[in-house]
Amino acid sequence: MAENSTNTYFAHETAVIDEGCSIGHGTKIWHFSHVMPNCTIGENCNLGQNVVISPEVVLGNNVKIQNNVSIYTGVTCDDDVFLGPSCVFTNVTNPRSAINRRGQYAKTHVGKGASIGANATIVCGHDIGQFAFIGAGAVVTKNVPDYALLVGNPARQLGWMSEYGHRLEFNEIGEAICPESGAKYLLKDGKVNKA
Repeated sequence: MAENSTNTYFAHETAVIDEGCSIGHGTKIWHFSHVMPNCTIGENCNLGQNVVISPEVVLGNNVKIQNNVSIYTGVTCDDDVFLGPSCVFTNVTNPRSAINRRGQYAKTHVGKGASIGANATIVCGHDIGQFAFIGAGAVVTKNVPDYALLVGNPARQLGWMSEYGHRLEFNEIGEAICPESGAKYLLKDGKVNKA
């Protein structure tokens, strides 16, 4: 079990935490979850029921992981990432039961503030941009730009999202305003940036 002598994080009694993990202050690890060796989990994260964090996964601060999510070796998540119920990451592009490919894991990086919806699948080797929004059930097979909204199988881009999770409607000069925060966004050369 990981050391928690200072009670800086909470782990339910049914959770298993292997040696060599770094778990930040205020993090909560719920029922039947397993944190494997040498993981780094930031502060104020929430790992729901039946979550598996494979060896050497890195999670930033304030990452929210809903029930039944497995995050495999090769995945990193920046701060403020949301992973919806039963979303899936892969880490081998051509798995076979009889062939060991442990040294061939493809990396996946999830940028700050990104959200991945329930039952979405992220095929390994593709990065998810900052504040991107992956709809429920989507299957991501390519890199995702910052602020992009992707849905479907295979996932295709439908538009752009604000940092508050609202669809952005750009005017003729490429400007949009988030209806909740009032922040302004600019669309230029196929990329969105916050003004």
